Amino acid sequence: MKVRARSLRVGATSFRVRPRPLLVVAASLVVLAALLVVDVMIGDFPLTATQVVDVLLGGGTRRDQFVVMELRMPRALTGLLVGGALGLSGAIFQAIVRNPLASPDLLGVTWGAGVGAVTVITFAGSLGVVTGSAASVGVPLAALLGGLFAGLLVYGLAWRQGIEGFRMVLVGIGITAVASSFTHYLLTVGDVLDAGRAMVWITGSLNGRGWEHVVPVGIALAVLIPTALIGGHVLGALQFDDQTARGLGIRVDAARSFLIIVAIVLASVATAGAGPIAFVALAAPQIALRLSGTAQPPLFGSVVVGGALVMLSDLVARTIYKTELPVGVVTAVLGAPYLMFLLIRSRREARV
Repeated sequence: MKVRARSLRVGATSFRVRPRPLLVVAASLVVLAALLVVDVMIGDFPLTATQVVDVLLGGGTRRDQFVVMELRMPRALTGLLVGGALGLSGAIFQAIVRNPLASPDLLGVTWGAGVGAVTVITFAGSLGVVTGSAASVGVPLAALLGGLFAGLLVYGLAWRQGIEGFRMVLVGIGITAVASSFTHYLLTVGDVLDAGRAMVWITGSLNGRGWEHVVPVGIALAVLIPTALIGGHVLGALQFDDQTARGLGIRVDAARSFLIIVAIVLASVATAGAGPIAFVALAAPQIALRLSGTAQPPLFGSVVVGGALVMLSDLVARTIYKTELPVGVVTAVLGAPYLMFLLIRSRREARV
């Protein structure tokens, strides 16, 4: 039985309410809360779910409070926030470009952030200041600026009296190749110890994350997520050709540019917080799309699914081997087959 959308009127404004996407978001939030508790439970000092919940409600022993609030909660929240930012960024890119392959991973944003971060690690390390302010402030800031520069460069090179999805993907792949090659060049010319630190960062890792990582990402997302959700009301109209969208009263170029810049900033902030965690921005919107049954990737659903994917991957990375793996390794292993599936599917659809 198909559930129909209903209209909700507030004053002179009406909204379409679709029950299925709301149910998917509610169920995903429950799963996300369960993953958060399980993620905090696991570690060198195992805790029970009751102990974790007790601490979160303000109780628990000093030992439990220290383990939960100082050692494990910052890591879990960083993964949740970073995954949500990547999921939302990927949803915006895929909706605007109208291509399921469009994501910050393939459009050069994350590798642009990698160039900025690796540059700071390499040169700051050679000056002996990588463990000081360069590590806590310089690396995230350089990653943010690098991601913004790469994303805006892709957008500028792909612009030809408008944005065409296939052209933007091709330009993004080219920028990704250039940025990844330059990153690996920096790794070869830098000191061995600096290269090791840089490799850990560009793999994407939540290890050692503290509240100093949670707060900046949280503040950024507190501004960016509402901005994206408010600006995203035009995404439905942008699914049509530009002439039709303009006929509906949409300022196509301004709306598309605004949303793409928001998506670039989201991906850059996420990469600055935990490194380039691969394939989350690619897979999360498509999973949310199939669960919700909507015509385009749902924005808030992609946020929740993205957070759940990163936290689930972090759990796998911490438990599958005796040695803890970077979360980016797990997402890459899970995401690579999904990318091949999308490529095969797109090729089959092109033949029809």
